[in-house]
Amino acid sequence: MSSPEIPPAPVPTTAAQLIAELAGTFLLVFGLVGTATFSAAFGDEVSNPLGVGFLGVAIALGLTVTIGAYAFGPISGGHFNPAVTLGLAAAGRFPWRATWTYIVAQLVGAFLGALAVFGLASGGPAGFLDAAVAGGFVSNGFGELSPGGFGLSSAIVIEVIITALFLFVILGVTHTRATAGFAPIAIGGTLTLLLLIAIPIDNASINPARSIATAIFGGGDWLAQVWVFIVFPIIGALIAGFSYKLLFDGTKPVVSKPVANR
Repeated sequence: MSSPEIPPAPVPTTAAQLIAELAGTFLLVFGLVGTATFSAAFGDEVSNPLGVGFLGVAIALGLTVTIGAYAFGPISGGHFNPAVTLGLAAAGRFPWRATWTYIVAQLVGAFLGALAVFGLASGGPAGFLDAAVAGGFVSNGFGELSPGGFGLSSAIVIEVIITALFLFVILGVTHTRATAGFAPIAIGGTLTLLLLIAIPIDNASINPARSIATAIFGGGDWLAQVWVFIVFPIIGALIAGFSYKLLFDGTKPVVSKPVANR
Protein backbone atom coordinates (compact mmCIF):
# COMPACT_ATOMS: atom_id res chain seq x y z
CA MET A 1 0.00 0.00 0.00
CA SER A 2 1.51 3.29 -1.12
CA SER A 3 1.77 6.20 1.31
CA PRO A 4 -0.43 9.23 0.62
CA GLU A 5 1.20 12.01 -1.36
CA ILE A 6 2.09 15.17 0.55
CA PRO A 7 0.76 18.23 -1.29
CA PRO A 8 3.42 20.81 -2.19
CA ALA A 9 3.66 23.88 0.02
CA PRO A 10 1.85 26.88 -1.49
CA VAL A 11 4.14 29.40 -3.18
CA PRO A 12 3.72 32.98 -1.88
CA THR A 13 2.43 35.47 -4.41
CA THR A 14 4.68 38.23 -5.71
CA ALA A 15 2.64 40.77 -3.75
CA ALA A 16 3.12 38.78 -0.54
CA GLN A 17 6.87 38.57 -1.14
CA LEU A 18 7.17 42.33 -1.70
CA ILE A 19 5.09 43.14 1.36
CA ALA A 20 7.29 40.79 3.40
CA GLU A 21 10.42 42.56 2.13
CA LEU A 22 8.91 45.94 2.94
CA ALA A 23 7.87 44.83 6.43
CA GLY A 24 11.20 43.18 7.17
CA THR A 25 13.19 46.22 6.03
CA PHE A 26 10.90 48.46 8.07
CA LEU A 27 11.63 46.33 11.13
CA LEU A 28 15.37 46.44 10.47
CA VAL A 29 15.57 50.23 10.10
CA PHE A 30 13.08 50.95 12.86
CA GLY A 31 15.01 48.70 15.26
CA LEU A 32 18.45 50.01 14.34
CA VAL A 33 17.68 53.71 14.05
CA GLY A 34 15.27 53.65 16.96
CA THR A 35 17.83 52.06 19.26
CA ALA A 36 20.58 54.44 18.14
CA THR A 37 18.30 57.49 18.48
CA PHE A 38 16.53 56.77 21.75
CA SER A 39 18.71 54.34 23.69
CA ALA A 40 22.35 54.59 22.65
CA ALA A 41 23.09 57.58 24.88
CA PHE A 42 20.07 57.65 27.17
CA GLY A 43 20.52 59.28 30.57
CA ASP A 44 23.29 61.43 31.97
CA GLU A 45 25.70 62.52 29.23
CA VAL A 46 28.79 62.05 31.41
CA SER A 47 28.30 58.69 33.10
CA ASN A 48 25.58 57.47 30.67
CA PRO A 49 24.26 54.86 33.13
CA LEU A 50 21.35 53.69 30.97
CA GLY A 51 22.59 54.05 27.40
CA VAL A 52 23.22 50.89 25.39
CA GLY A 53 26.12 52.33 23.37
CA PHE A 54 27.69 50.71 20.31
CA LEU A 55 27.17 47.21 21.70
CA GLY A 56 23.46 47.75 22.19
CA VAL A 57 23.01 49.16 18.69
CA ALA A 58 24.90 46.23 17.17
CA ILE A 59 22.82 43.72 19.12
CA ALA A 60 19.62 45.53 18.14
CA LEU A 61 20.38 45.14 14.44
CA GLY A 62 21.33 41.49 14.89
CA LEU A 63 18.05 40.85 16.71
CA THR A 64 15.90 42.64 14.14
CA VAL A 65 17.44 40.68 11.28
CA THR A 66 17.11 37.38 13.16
CA ILE A 67 13.46 38.07 14.01
CA GLY A 68 12.69 39.36 10.52
CA ALA A 69 14.29 36.33 8.89
CA TYR A 70 12.21 33.94 10.97
CA ALA A 71 9.00 35.96 10.50
CA PHE A 72 9.25 36.99 6.84
CA GLY A 73 11.99 34.76 5.44
CA PRO A 74 9.61 31.90 4.60
CA ILE A 75 7.64 34.33 2.42
CA SER A 76 10.27 36.40 0.63
CA GLY A 77 13.61 34.87 1.52
CA GLY A 78 14.30 37.63 4.04
CA HIS A 79 16.70 39.85 2.09
CA PHE A 80 15.77 43.28 3.57
CA ASN A 81 18.80 44.78 1.82
CA PRO A 82 19.48 45.66 -1.85
CA ALA A 83 23.08 44.46 -1.53
CA VAL A 84 21.86 41.05 -0.32
CA THR A 85 19.36 40.80 -3.18
CA LEU A 86 22.03 41.60 -5.78
CA GLY A 87 24.57 39.31 -4.12
CA LEU A 88 22.12 36.41 -4.13
CA ALA A 89 21.34 37.06 -7.79
CA ALA A 90 25.08 37.05 -8.58
CA ALA A 91 25.35 33.68 -6.84
CA GLY A 92 22.47 32.25 -8.87
CA ARG A 93 20.19 32.04 -5.83
CA PHE A 94 17.71 34.71 -6.98
CA PRO A 95 16.44 35.74 -10.43
CA TRP A 96 17.97 38.96 -11.77
CA ARG A 97 14.62 39.99 -13.28
CA ALA A 98 13.06 40.20 -9.79
CA THR A 99 15.83 42.22 -8.16
CA TRP A 100 14.39 45.64 -8.97
CA THR A 101 11.00 44.91 -7.38
CA TYR A 102 12.65 43.67 -4.20
CA ILE A 103 14.91 46.72 -4.08
CA VAL A 104 11.97 49.11 -4.47
CA ALA A 105 10.13 47.35 -1.62
CA GLN A 106 13.24 47.55 0.55
CA LEU A 107 13.72 51.26 -0.14
CA VAL A 108 10.10 51.98 0.77
CA GLY A 109 10.33 49.89 3.95
CA ALA A 110 13.57 51.58 4.99
CA PHE A 111 12.13 55.06 4.44
CA LEU A 112 9.01 54.23 6.43
CA GLY A 113 11.12 52.81 9.26
CA ALA A 114 13.21 55.99 9.45
CA LEU A 115 10.08 58.11 9.13
CA ALA A 116 8.52 56.32 12.10
CA VAL A 117 11.58 57.08 14.26
CA PHE A 118 11.56 60.68 13.03
CA GLY A 119 7.91 61.02 14.01
CA LEU A 120 8.57 59.63 17.48
CA ALA A 121 11.59 61.91 17.93
CA SER A 122 9.47 64.93 17.03
CA GLY A 123 7.43 64.27 20.16
CA GLY A 124 10.50 64.30 22.40
CA PRO A 125 11.70 67.06 24.73
CA ALA A 126 12.70 70.44 23.33
CA GLY A 127 15.70 70.15 21.07
CA PHE A 128 15.70 66.34 20.90
CA LEU A 129 14.74 66.08 17.24
CA ASP A 130 17.04 68.92 16.23
CA ALA A 131 19.95 67.20 17.95
CA ALA A 132 19.16 63.88 16.27
CA VAL A 133 19.03 65.50 12.83
CA ALA A 134 22.16 67.58 13.48
CA GLY A 135 23.97 64.34 14.35
CA GLY A 136 22.95 62.87 11.00
CA PHE A 137 20.00 60.79 12.18
CA VAL A 138 22.20 57.67 12.41
CA SER A 139 23.50 58.24 8.86
CA ASN A 140 26.74 56.82 7.56
CA GLY A 141 29.70 59.08 6.99
CA PHE A 142 33.45 59.45 6.64
CA GLY A 143 35.93 62.18 7.47
CA GLU A 144 34.31 64.73 9.74
CA LEU A 145 31.09 62.70 9.65
CA SER A 146 32.75 59.48 10.80
CA PRO A 147 32.12 58.59 14.47
CA GLY A 148 35.85 57.96 14.87
CA GLY A 149 37.19 60.41 12.30
CA PHE A 150 38.09 57.76 9.69
CA GLY A 151 38.58 58.83 6.08
CA LEU A 152 37.04 57.86 2.76
CA SER A 153 39.45 55.00 2.06
CA SER A 154 38.63 53.37 5.40
CA ALA A 155 34.90 53.64 4.71
CA ILE A 156 35.30 52.10 1.26
CA VAL A 157 37.43 49.20 2.47
CA ILE A 158 35.29 48.38 5.50
CA GLU A 159 32.03 48.41 3.51
CA VAL A 160 33.42 46.09 0.84
CA ILE A 161 34.86 43.70 3.43
CA ILE A 162 31.93 43.50 5.82
CA THR A 163 29.30 43.22 3.08
CA ALA A 164 31.25 40.50 1.30
CA LEU A 165 31.67 38.60 4.56
CA PHE A 166 27.97 39.03 5.33
CA LEU A 167 27.03 37.59 1.93
CA PHE A 168 29.43 34.68 2.31
CA VAL A 169 27.75 33.82 5.61
CA ILE A 170 24.25 34.11 4.13
CA LEU A 171 25.18 31.92 1.16
CA GLY A 172 26.83 29.39 3.44
CA VAL A 173 24.15 29.01 6.09
CA THR A 174 21.33 28.87 3.51
CA HIS A 175 23.08 26.25 1.39
CA THR A 176 21.36 22.91 0.92
CA ARG A 177 24.22 21.28 2.84
CA ALA A 178 23.74 23.57 5.86
CA THR A 179 21.81 22.54 8.97
CA ALA A 180 18.22 23.67 8.53
CA GLY A 181 16.58 26.15 10.90
CA PHE A 182 19.62 27.99 12.23
CA ALA A 183 20.39 30.38 9.37
CA PRO A 184 18.66 33.45 10.92
CA ILE A 185 20.66 33.05 14.15
CA ALA A 186 23.97 32.86 12.29
CA ILE A 187 23.04 35.81 10.06
CA GLY A 188 21.94 37.99 12.99
CA GLY A 189 25.04 37.10 14.99
CA THR A 190 27.27 37.94 12.05
CA LEU A 191 25.66 41.36 11.68
CA THR A 192 26.21 42.08 15.36
CA LEU A 193 29.89 41.21 15.05
CA LEU A 194 30.40 43.25 11.88
CA LEU A 195 28.71 46.32 13.35
CA LEU A 196 30.95 46.22 16.40
CA ILE A 197 33.90 46.56 14.01
CA ALA A 198 32.41 49.11 11.61
CA ILE A 199 30.30 51.51 13.70
CA PRO A 200 33.30 53.58 14.87
CA ILE A 201 34.58 53.80 11.29
CA ASP A 202 31.53 54.92 9.30
CA ASN A 203 28.45 53.99 11.34
CA ALA A 204 28.26 50.65 9.49
CA SER A 205 26.07 50.55 6.42
CA ILE A 206 26.13 47.09 4.74
CA ASN A 207 22.65 48.08 3.55
CA PRO A 208 22.14 50.82 0.91
CA ALA A 209 18.41 51.09 1.70
CA ARG A 210 19.13 51.86 5.36
CA SER A 211 21.82 54.39 4.36
CA ILE A 212 19.57 56.21 1.89
CA ALA A 213 16.69 56.38 4.37
CA THR A 214 18.73 57.88 7.20
CA ALA A 215 20.60 60.27 4.89
CA ILE A 216 17.27 61.69 3.70
CA PHE A 217 16.51 62.77 7.26
CA GLY A 218 20.11 63.72 8.05
CA GLY A 219 20.22 65.90 4.93
CA GLY A 220 23.01 68.08 3.60
CA ASP A 221 26.49 66.64 4.07
CA TRP A 222 25.14 63.18 4.86
CA LEU A 223 23.31 63.02 1.55
CA ALA A 224 26.46 64.15 -0.23
CA GLN A 225 28.33 61.12 1.16
CA VAL A 226 25.62 58.48 0.79
CA TRP A 227 26.94 57.36 -2.62
CA VAL A 228 29.77 55.56 -0.82
CA PHE A 229 27.24 53.51 1.14
CA ILE A 230 25.32 52.61 -1.99
CA VAL A 231 28.20 51.71 -4.27
CA PHE A 232 30.62 49.83 -2.04
CA PRO A 233 28.24 47.54 -0.13
CA ILE A 234 26.92 46.47 -3.54
CA ILE A 235 30.47 45.87 -4.80
CA GLY A 236 31.21 43.75 -1.72
CA ALA A 237 28.01 41.77 -2.20
CA LEU A 238 28.71 41.13 -5.89
CA ILE A 239 32.26 40.00 -5.13
CA ALA A 240 30.88 37.45 -2.68
CA GLY A 241 28.05 36.39 -4.95
CA PHE A 242 30.12 35.85 -8.08
CA SER A 243 32.98 34.14 -6.23
CA TYR A 244 30.91 31.88 -3.97
CA LYS A 245 30.35 29.13 -6.51
CA LEU A 246 33.99 29.14 -7.53
CA LEU A 247 35.27 29.00 -3.96
CA PHE A 248 32.72 26.91 -2.09
CA ASP A 249 30.13 25.39 -4.40
CA GLY A 250 32.34 23.02 -6.34
CA THR A 251 31.40 19.37 -6.52
CA LYS A 252 33.39 16.28 -7.24
CA PRO A 253 32.18 13.18 -9.01
CA VAL A 254 30.94 10.36 -6.83
CA VAL A 255 33.07 7.29 -7.36
CA SER A 256 30.99 4.18 -6.95
CA LYS A 257 32.57 1.37 -5.01
CA PRO A 258 32.90 -1.94 -6.80
CA VAL A 259 30.55 -4.64 -5.67
CA ALA A 260 32.46 -7.47 -4.11
CA ASN A 261 32.24 -10.78 -5.92
CA ARG A 262 30.24 -13.38 -4.14
